[in-house]
Amino acid sequence: IWDPLTQRFHRVIALDFLGFGFSDKPRPHRYSIFEQASIVEALVAHLGLSHQRLNLISHDYGDTVALELLYRSDQNRTGHLIFNSLCLSNGGIFPETHHPRLLQTLLKDSSILATVLTRLTNFMIFQKGIGEVFGPYTQPTDAEFWDMWTSLRYNDGNLVLDSILQYINQRFQHRDRWVGVLTSTHAPLHMIYGPLDPVNPHPQFIRLYMHLVKRSTITILDDHISHYPQLEDPTGFLKAYFNFIHSF
Repeated sequence: IWDPLTQRFHRVIALDFLGFGFSDKPRPHRYSIFEQASIVEALVAHLGLSHQRLNLISHDYGDTVALELLYRSDQNRTGHLIFNSLCLSNGGIFPETHHPRLLQTLLKDSSILATVLTRLTNFMIFQKGIGEVFGPYTQPTDAEFWDMWTSLRYNDGNLVLDSILQYINQRFQHRDRWVGVLTSTHAPLHMIYGPLDPVNPHPQFIRLYMHLVKRSTITILDDHISHYPQLEDPTGFLKAYFNFIHSF
């Protein structure tokens, strides 16, 4: 979705969070949503955008980082981002409807086993796990699987997976803070949702979202779109996003 976004907006910024992609992956380290939000704020300040109204698009882990940023903004904390809008996509923003994969659960809850699993996970295991959260007609190509695996392994990123996955526990601990701001904010909100997602299953997730987040608009994509709508249906994702941006 990058090229159409750059054509529509004056400036588009993406970052790898700490522990992800080509960013540093320190270990041992206590990875937290709060730290990631502070890193985003620092980046925005570094780029001279602290006083600009920003449109945020987030997905999965990024949804929770975005909600922490939104909380800081709505509470008028120093260094906050100024939200023009927030568009969320498939992410476990409600702990009660979030179903992490078995490997994720093992990694986040068992320190001894996690140490072994992070070293045993290979490309075949990774490919199978990622493939399960894509739709049957929208599977990544072999080259795309290898790109994902390469970015994970860069700087031994596989060895910090168990630490990063503590965000699942943090969502439980800080549910009132993050779900609370989602239900109370006056910033324009939109949700783009792939309904075949086994991690945030249909209809439980979207029903709860509609019930709690009444000010948000929603786009539910085709039935075969799963956890990665921006990759599985970029055209549908962009259409939904631009319709949202043009609505306010």
